[in-house]
Parts: sequence; C-alpha cells; structure tokens
Amino acid sequence: MKFTLSWLKDHLETTASLSEIAEKLVTLGLEVESIEDPAEKLKGFVVADVIEAGRHPNADRLSLCFADAGNGERIQVVCGAPNVRTGMKVAFAPIGVTIPSTGTVLKKGKIRDVESFGMFCSATELGMGEESDGILDLDTPLPAGTPLAQALGLADPIIDIAI
Repeated sequence: MKFTLSWLKDHLETTASLSEIAEKLVTLGLEVESIEDPAEKLKGFVVADVIEAGRHPNADRLSLCFADAGNGERIQVVCGAPNVRTGMKVAFAPIGVTIPSTGTVLKKGKIRDVESFGMFCSATELGMGEESDGILDLDTPLPAGTPLAQALGLADPIIDIAI
C-alpha cells in the first residue's frame, strides 16, 4: 500500500520526521518496502522568471536570456529551446545541481563565446518524460526561487508498505 507523508500527517497528529515515521511503522510490525522522495532528484532546481529572451549574437538557433531565480540577481543563460520567451516561468538549474536525466553536475558553460550560468530544463532533462518540445513552461503563480518540486506538486515523499 502506498501513501504520501502528507496524507499520513492528515490522519495523525505528529511532528516526527520521515525516518522516524518509517522506523515506527517497522516497530508496529509493518514492512516498509520503500520510501520514494521525488523532491530529492529535483533538489536545487527552482522556478525562474525569464526577464529577457533575445537572439544569441553568434548563433541563429540559440537564445541569450536573462532570468531571475529569486535571489535578486540577473542570471545569464544561453538556451537552445525554441519555445523560450520573455515573461515565462521555467524550471531553472543553477550551477552545481545534478541533471536527473544524465547524472551530470551542471557547470558554468561557454556556448559560442557567450557564458551561461545555468540551464532552463525540459521535462526530459528532469527525468519526467521521454520527449519534449522545449523547456517546461510552468503555469504557476509561485514566485521565482520557489523549489521546483513544490511548484510541480512533487514535494511529498511516498511510503510503500507491504500488506
């Protein structure tokens, strides 16, 4: 049987951590088969506002963008997605996060002589789909800097117990 941590906490009055709850379930005689935390693979990814998207000076199929990732800085990002535009909210990977689809740690890059300090991500790159037509266009009122897992409704661990 699978249930989320938030569902369990709706039915129990507890401030116990996930590991404490799992330990208590085992103590009660239940076999915890797995605990999956979808937010863990999206750790470090945030919602960002594309504040400017224009043409890359040295490439026809690339865009030179500037984003606000909630820290008050204007971040320069080179993007190859055809759907990037000013005003959209995107899934942003800052330098240092691990891209789920490849396991690669993102580093500062230089693409056609222009530095890029992060990446706008597609569902494929986030390990959430097999095909994509470009970067995720997030339909959310949440502000820049919000953890991506929260914006996507994936910030709730799933506990699987054997019946």
